[in-house]
Amino acid sequence: MAYLRDPMKTRRGRAEIGSMLVFSNHYSFPAWTLKQTPSRHNKKLQIIKQNLKLQDQVIDMEREMEEKRRSMKYVLVTGGVVSGLGKGVTASSIGVVLKACGLRVTSIKIDPYLNTDAGTMSPFEHGEVFVLDDGGEVDLDLGNYERFLDVRLTRDNNITTGKIYQSVLEKERRGDYLGKTVQVVPHITDAIKDWIESVSVIPVDGKEGPADVCVIELGGTVGKTKTKPTQHSVRELRALGLTPHFLACRSAQPLLGSTKEKLSQFCHVPVSCYSSDTHICFLSCQIYIFSFLGFRDVYWSSQIGNILNIHDVPNIWHVPLLLRVGIFNLRLDCLYRIAFSMLCASYQISDGVLLLQNQNAHEAILKQLDLHREATVPDLQEWTNRAETYDNLPNSVRVRIAMVGKYVGLTDSYLSVVKALLHACIACSLKPAVDWIAASDLEEDSAKLTPEAHAAAWKTLRNAACVLVPGGFGDRGVRGMILAAKYARENKVPYLGICLGMQISVIEFSRSVLGLERANSAEFDAETPNPVVIFMPEGSRTHMGSTMRLGSRRTLFQTSDCITAKLYCNLEYVDERHRHRYEVNPEMVGILEEAGLKFVGRDESGQRMEVLEFPGHPFYVGVQFHPEFKSRPGRPSAPFLGLIMAATGQLEAYLNRHQNGSI
Repeated sequence: MAYLRDPMKTRRGRAEIGSMLVFSNHYSFPAWTLKQTPSRHNKKLQIIKQNLKLQDQVIDMEREMEEKRRSMKYVLVTGGVVSGLGKGVTASSIGVVLKACGLRVTSIKIDPYLNTDAGTMSPFEHGEVFVLDDGGEVDLDLGNYERFLDVRLTRDNNITTGKIYQSVLEKERRGDYLGKTVQVVPHITDAIKDWIESVSVIPVDGKEGPADVCVIELGGTVGKTKTKPTQHSVRELRALGLTPHFLACRSAQPLLGSTKEKLSQFCHVPVSCYSSDTHICFLSCQIYIFSFLGFRDVYWSSQIGNILNIHDVPNIWHVPLLLRVGIFNLRLDCLYRIAFSMLCASYQISDGVLLLQNQNAHEAILKQLDLHREATVPDLQEWTNRAETYDNLPNSVRVRIAMVGKYVGLTDSYLSVVKALLHACIACSLKPAVDWIAASDLEEDSAKLTPEAHAAAWKTLRNAACVLVPGGFGDRGVRGMILAAKYARENKVPYLGICLGMQISVIEFSRSVLGLERANSAEFDAETPNPVVIFMPEGSRTHMGSTMRLGSRRTLFQTSDCITAKLYCNLEYVDERHRHRYEVNPEMVGILEEAGLKFVGRDESGQRMEVLEFPGHPFYVGVQFHPEFKSRPGRPSAPFLGLIMAATGQLEAYLNRHQNGSI
């Protein structure tokens, strides 16, 4: 008897053909092997070999992925200050600096709440719900990650306590734990680690293979903005066995050296790890320049910092530059700021003495992660240009935008909309001036109950250069939104309706033009005799979470001779992100189009309305999707760009140039 191969020694325990082949009088070959002709037998052997080769390739890929998983570098950002002061922006900025060093970066946000996702959370409590391509409803910080790093994340990049417990309980029900007692340690903790390791290797930048660094933001913080809470939070971390390597300190003004020394002393984090001689060769030239500017003494300090200062800056695009460049003193005039930023120096001024500093956060992080060999000199020129372009725009070149919404009490409720407006305005060399209008203040009831708020709301609306009605749920403020849409349509004021805003324009048109006084959405009036907006057939009426039409969906333009198609560079279709459970009633489309409202974009079935326009109006556009989620700095969303250009008289010339192929 002879064993050809031991099955226990096969790769990953794979049972191969012949691994248990035994030559014995007590063993007979399968009947099919005796009856087959040699040629058929050879073909089967070839198929078997091909399958084995594919299995080998899969195993090699799994091994390579496992090696990448083990070599993945992690940067964990947590905090001891009040939530909303900039952990998400700090994490995003760290990613930007590392990406500028030639590294590939991905991001994960960990939230402590028991919700499985952010989909059912109130915008007043949690800010906007950011939607990803795969339909994930996630924390708004993932929007910051996508905008800063120009990546496309997945729903698994947002980890919540609810998701972790749900996954562990599902495994327990399947019997994956083999009857063991399931506990927080080790099962929950292992699930968190496994989730992070598996998600971190998913490529999010359009390239093959995993990233080099994963930046993780750990949400949920409390405290105050003094040094004591910082010390307490560090002490809590150390009690858990975690020692921070860096402190990123938020402040209104640049931190003094004495404050950094105090933090270093009590938090056991060095102010810097060592000095850099990168800029020594330019020192004499710099001292000459700053002496020329009138400073009595100049001191240079180029250190690799472990205690980083992230103070208030003119715009958010300065934050990545702070990590590399250092401190911007906003009291200096433009000449000083430009000179200092060009020389990559931060500075402090006291009694005519200039102290130049350089935080060099990227070098400290690279040193800690042992990635110096893989990294290059950081190229942040694009971010520098972007920040300076905005700073150099005079306040006089502003465009007034009336934002008529439901959640205007918390601007984070429309964070991506605000960012998309900023991107579009910068592209038009403008600064945005967003005037927030509570939709309910425009209603007739408000004129009786709160006349001052009613008058102020209408004055703001009439002074605006354009009107934007964003998404939302529920009937509160709907009548005010309808009045805003009517005002914009009748007075030829540029109008953009997003999701609910598009449905509002359909309701208003049906009432004002078609004469259907009770036309409404089934969401607001289930008994309306004219349901121009209806509940989608595939939606759920019993469950709220993840039951909407979510994620990236395709919109086909019905004609190239429309404003929206031209703004999208005459593409035949676009893929945009959605989040809705109501839609325009397809049975009303024909009547609406006969009256002048045109649905120029539809889904692939042709039954779901995606984009509407009102011909003859300078810019009256409604979109069922949320274009704000894919807007990027330097690559503004097409509908937002169209709105701003229409508001400032630039749209017609832009479309003419685009039609002639000059753009």
